[in-house]
Amino acid sequence: VASLELPRRALIMVQAGAATDAVIDQLADVMEPGDIIIDGGNSLYTDTIRREKAIRARGLHYVGTGISGGEEGALTGPSIMPGGTKESYESLGPLLESISAHVDGVPCCTHISSDGAGHFVKMVHNGIEYADMQVIGEAYHLLREAAGLTPAAIADIFREWNKGDLDSYLVEITAEVLSQVDEKTGKPLVDVIVDAAGQKGTGRWTVKAALDLGIPVTGIGEAVFARALSSSLAQREAARNLPSGSLAKAPEDRDAFVERVRKALYASKIIAYSQGFDEINAGAKEYGWEIDRGALATIWRGGCIIRAQFLNRIKEAYDRDPELPALVLDEYFRDQVTECLDAWRDVVVTAAQMGIPA
Repeated sequence: VASLELPRRALIMVQAGAATDAVIDQLADVMEPGDIIIDGGNSLYTDTIRREKAIRARGLHYVGTGISGGEEGALTGPSIMPGGTKESYESLGPLLESISAHVDGVPCCTHISSDGAGHFVKMVHNGIEYADMQVIGEAYHLLREAAGLTPAAIADIFREWNKGDLDSYLVEITAEVLSQVDEKTGKPLVDVIVDAAGQKGTGRWTVKAALDLGIPVTGIGEAVFARALSSSLAQREAARNLPSGSLAKAPEDRDAFVERVRKALYASKIIAYSQGFDEINAGAKEYGWEIDRGALATIWRGGCIIRAQFLNRIKEAYDRDPELPALVLDEYFRDQVTECLDAWRDVVVTAAQMGIPA
């Protein structure tokens, strides 16, 4: 701490909970009024509100900061979502913006709002990510089990989808994963990887907060439950021979079914983002935050896991109406969902009739 220039700025990325509290206390004990502690971990936003109040009482600044990007973001720049006071952002902003990802020359970093706003937004971002990955997984499952396609063939389909409305990081890497072959067995790599997904808690927190705020985030909730179920390996193994029933055969027109799945996936992704933005809006009202939802779409275009081409459309929607009651009520997204609606319902019916969970 003594080696840092004034005002001191210390960025910590520590496991959420007691470990973060311990490091904050150690730093605060040797810092001086005006110094800044930046918590870049996935802290629970209510902890951030508590910490910011306690640290402010000691004359220091505490900035809860959501950071998304993983390994690639660490190398090429992440999306950064800082909370805290406007005063602290005046000191931190140039530093954080310089190390963030940039899209069209615009940094993927902006001041979110006071105290826990940055970590709240990052939490919901992760919840959207859960839903996004779940519907991609379900689309893959439908193409494989209902359409009878191989992982390699599905990889080609996802690559094609990534050239259009579904252009996104998650669709891009799904195609990459499905292309991989296990060297030892010669099987598709996706069949060799243990099908159990862990979680660090942010998706679960998103659903808990939504329940408290009275906001339906059904897509995110189902994704969290699906992850929990995937980890119940012993229970799943014991239930392997339970009957699933079948009221329908595989779709006769495979190409038409693939297109319907594409539309269903796109509509589902729109709803996941719409529900996430609903929760952010409700959280802002509950905690007195002034959050620019259009700015969130801007900083999520690069660096972060849920970056997608249609985030530009979300920015345009909130530019047209900053008080938009729900993302799907914007003219563009309403038309997009309307275009996908019949295919979406048809895919759900097919999944239900064939005993494929969706």
